[in-house]
Amino acid sequence: MKILVLNCGSSSVKYQFIDMDREEVIVKGLVDRIGMEDALFTYARVVDNTEVKSVLHIGNHEEAIRLLIKMMIEGDYRIINDKSEIAAVGHRVVHGGEKFSGAVLVDNRVKEDIYECFDLAPLHNPHNLKGMEICEKLLQGVPQVAVFDTAFHQTMPSDAFFYAIPYYFYEKYKVRRYGFHGSSHQYVAHRAASMMKKKLRSLKVVTCHLGSGASITAIKNGKSVDTSMGFTPLEGLAMGTRCGDIDPAVPLYLMDVDEITLREIKSILNKQSGIYGLSGISSDMRDILKERKRGNKRAKLTVDVFVYRVKKYIGAYASAMNGLDVLVFTAGIGENSSYIRELCCRDMDYLGIEIDRKRNRKAEGVELLISSGKSKVSVFAIPTNEELVIAREANRILQNKKTVFT
Repeated sequence: MKILVLNCGSSSVKYQFIDMDREEVIVKGLVDRIGMEDALFTYARVVDNTEVKSVLHIGNHEEAIRLLIKMMIEGDYRIINDKSEIAAVGHRVVHGGEKFSGAVLVDNRVKEDIYECFDLAPLHNPHNLKGMEICEKLLQGVPQVAVFDTAFHQTMPSDAFFYAIPYYFYEKYKVRRYGFHGSSHQYVAHRAASMMKKKLRSLKVVTCHLGSGASITAIKNGKSVDTSMGFTPLEGLAMGTRCGDIDPAVPLYLMDVDEITLREIKSILNKQSGIYGLSGISSDMRDILKERKRGNKRAKLTVDVFVYRVKKYIGAYASAMNGLDVLVFTAGIGENSSYIRELCCRDMDYLGIEIDRKRNRKAEGVELLISSGKSKVSVFAIPTNEELVIAREANRILQNKKTVFT
């Protein structure tokens, strides 16, 4: 069975085509800058390590997906003979609210429910739904499965997801903590347990998804019990351009004293803050680390703030779970920056965390245990694979299996 995985963003489509019999990626790539004259289409065939890059005008998401399907079945770079070889399409959907606690087969009711969550994720859900509607048109009869970032966190207890605001707002608008990056947290937690040859349900795990968007999750007995992102992906850690945790009076104060509009403050908190806002340099941690080495004080401050937030959440979640067995780092920064991992684990011996610096330096984009033999907590660097989780969920739904992982 071959499954196409799509992640439709505001101006991009990220994709993988996966053979589920061997769980091997056949082709993967990205269509970026959709709607612009210089859109970039990237198509990489994994089987022969062939990559095609084209700069061209792609007016909308339908043109992007149509081009992808054409590449898959026509010309020198085809990998299937007919659309019928696409057994299903798995879609990443950012926000499922309280409506979805797992992946679902897409039908009209599901699309309506995703539409009702537009206000909860206005930058993501409309494009996620658009991808489904396009595939209905271009791949008629092919089953589609929606996999939600929020679903893994639906196991959080009420004391973890409620905000201390009037209960009325939860009843009417479902204002509560939802959490995101669920597929990533789920995947790396299971991989860590597998590498330890233990069952996830027997472990207390903290997973750190550290990328441009960043979140930390506490996983106890195989279930998410708390996570740093909240009602939206703005809460929690300092991120690429997002502020993370902040006194809610701050935006109100700035709107008052600086006469900033609601739209402007949303942009400031989501697009001009975080690593970029603190450093004034870049939203990319790699750039910040380079400047830090050169002695840039704001770059140093930015790294310190980022690391402090991570350490604070690790400690809080260890306390909430009454212990910690496993700590996992993943995503762009977590997978590739040995220095950030080292800083995050420094002076954490009270929790029993001790990393092996040589192992840690070797863990650049590969799965590796990076804790020392003396460490009471097993620490891992594990590349995430959200696309595989989506494909597994789609496969499970189609075959009516009970579980994705063992």
